[in-house]
Amino acid sequence: MRAPRMCDRRAAYRNETNGRRLRVRVCLMIEGQEGVTWEQWLALAKACERGGFEALFRSDHYVSFGHPSEWGALDAWATLCALAASTERIRLGTLVSPVTFRHPSQLAKSVVTADHASGGRIELGMGAGWFEGEHRAYGFPFPPAAERYSMLEEQVEIVHRLLDRDPAPVTFEGAHYRLEACPSLPKPVQVPHPPLILGGDAGPRAARLAARWADEYNVNGVAPDEVRRGRDRLNVACESLGRDPSTLVLSLMTTTLIGSDEKDLEARVARLLARRGDTGDPASYLAGLGPERIVGTPERVIEQLAAYAEAGVQRVMLQHLLHDDLDAVALIGERIIPQVAGP
Repeated sequence: MRAPRMCDRRAAYRNETNGRRLRVRVCLMIEGQEGVTWEQWLALAKACERGGFEALFRSDHYVSFGHPSEWGALDAWATLCALAASTERIRLGTLVSPVTFRHPSQLAKSVVTADHASGGRIELGMGAGWFEGEHRAYGFPFPPAAERYSMLEEQVEIVHRLLDRDPAPVTFEGAHYRLEACPSLPKPVQVPHPPLILGGDAGPRAARLAARWADEYNVNGVAPDEVRRGRDRLNVACESLGRDPSTLVLSLMTTTLIGSDEKDLEARVARLLARRGDTGDPASYLAGLGPERIVGTPERVIEQLAAYAEAGVQRVMLQHLLHDDLDAVALIGERIIPQVAGP
């Protein structure tokens, strides 16, 4: 079987508006730093395959946001390699890997290794990093935001060059990284390379970087109107570089809570609050959520996804905060995916 080509995926991701219902591809997003065990990772991956999810994404963090003394994290790329060898269909990726954790040559090697282990099912999300306490805990440098973003610009170029089809060694001289004839073999299974995902608010600098190097741009927890504005900025950036804007996929990552009915939804919220050590009222919690969260019964979730698809979202990463709740994953697979991601 031939490796999946980037052009195939791009064509599949484009939303049609000429009389056809808009579609959005559905992925699951898990916060791996919140105590997810290997057994739970494997169960989640198997549930995603059964449910028809396109991909399983995970965060790339080492420290829990709320319970660092109680919950630990397995390494992101080691987890993905293990899941790659334990699954058959779903795509796997990070959302996102901070530039401060790994040298770009090492990151590229991890991506290639996972792509070979999976037979060509890996995706790479890259970001500048933001969690200062995590960096202090593990001894990672944490320069100012402007410097981290400059590092990201160099890392994206280096990783892209190491993963593309040119077999020649890569030499690079920048402000942050220096490579001397770095070997770029073996190449990944995917042609031309595993999809590269960047994200943020689609400001001018971020939009230009994505237009130059990325295959996908991910926005995080924003309402449909802001998605439209971001899409417009990405289109302008692409056109300024002579790139067809339709080749830059737009995706959304946002917190998701689903219940088969209102009672089931409130019970799931109660579990989430208890996990956080919060004694709040589930109904009040739900009432306080903004329009950028995908929350409700299957019917309501489908309506929300349709609104995002209309705004330009082509893929959605549903952030599932109750990682031991496989029933919610199954519910999405049974009631949501056939309605929004089918032919």
